[in-house]
Parts: sequence; structure tokens; C-alpha cells
Amino acid sequence: MGSLSAALWADNADLVDAALQHPFIRGVADGSLPRQAFAHYVAQDAFFLECFARGYALGVASSSDRATLDSFADLLQGVREELRLHADYAERWGIDLTSVEPASATLAYTDFLLSTASPGDVGLISAAMTPCMRLYAHLGQRLAMEGATGPYEEWVVTYASPEFEALAARLEALLDQHATDTADVRTAYRRAMRLEVDFFSAAAGE
Repeated sequence: MGSLSAALWADNADLVDAALQHPFIRGVADGSLPRQAFAHYVAQDAFFLECFARGYALGVASSSDRATLDSFADLLQGVREELRLHADYAERWGIDLTSVEPASATLAYTDFLLSTASPGDVGLISAAMTPCMRLYAHLGQRLAMEGATGPYEEWVVTYASPEFEALAARLEALLDQHATDTADVRTAYRRAMRLEVDFFSAAAGE
């Protein structure tokens, strides 16, 4: 019998494919995405990642055992590394991250994450946060296999890396350990995956 994380990933293959084929991701892959669109994405994603970090912090606070606490703390450190990458982009490309006005798609995602994580159910926290990590690892690996180069190659390399894959797998392990196959868990997972696609649409100006 397969794991819950694998089953949820398979059940959301339609949204995974929608993300992979999205004009934003295709523009990252072939370098045709307008610089302004990527700059907008970086600013919005930095705002989102700060919320994502708070989600992991709620996971730390809600952990009932040391192993779970350590896993969420390591995942939180991973987000801090992502935020450093975004700060590097911002410095090189002249993006102001200090006064980001979150777009409606960004707020929809952050509000969903925090409202899901706030009650402190580690299984639901994992279900709401896993799609982002697994999807980005998948996209990075697929684009790397396609030989993506150009101005956004660093983005591809980051999310295709073994280190990021390990973080995604760590979160899936928490999902498998703490979540059960309930309607709430399935709804949270699919909602997060749909919000990912919406986030790309907003970044592409759709």
C-alpha cells in the first residue's frame, strides 16, 4: 500500500501538469519570461515565503515529539535559505522587498496557510504545506531535465537540487506520519496545489 503523500500527489496530477505547462513556468524554462514579470514574482514570493516560515514555526510549536520538532525546524531553515536567494535576486535586479504589496492571489494563499496552520494540527499543517515543496522540486527537476538555461537558470538549479528534494521529502514524511486520509486533509492539499497555479497566473499577469 502506497503512502498518503504519494496518493495525494497522484490525485492532483491535473494541477501538477497545469503548473508544468503554465506560461510562467515555460517562460522560466526558455528564458522568455519578461524580466518585469519575474521581478514581480520574486517580490510576491518573498512575501509568501515569510508566511510559509510562520507555518513551519507553528509546526514547531505544535510538535509533540522531538523528531517532528527537529524536522519543522530544519524546514524553517530551508525557507530562510530561499529568502536569502530572493534577497540576492532583489539586490541584483533592483527589486524592493521592503514594501511589497501582496497581490490577491498571494493573500489568498497566505491566508489559507495561516488559517489552516493556526489550530496546531500537525497533519493538516503538513497537508497544506507539502504541495508547495513537492511541486517546486518537481518543476525544478523537470526543467533541469529539459536543459533549461538562460536568465532564470539559477531558479531551476535551486529547485532541482538534491538539497531541496531532501526538504520536500522531509515534509512528505511528516505528512505520512501525522496525517490521516480524511476529507479535510485532501481538501487542504488540493487547495494548496490550486493556489500554486493561481500564484503563477498572477505572476504572469493573467
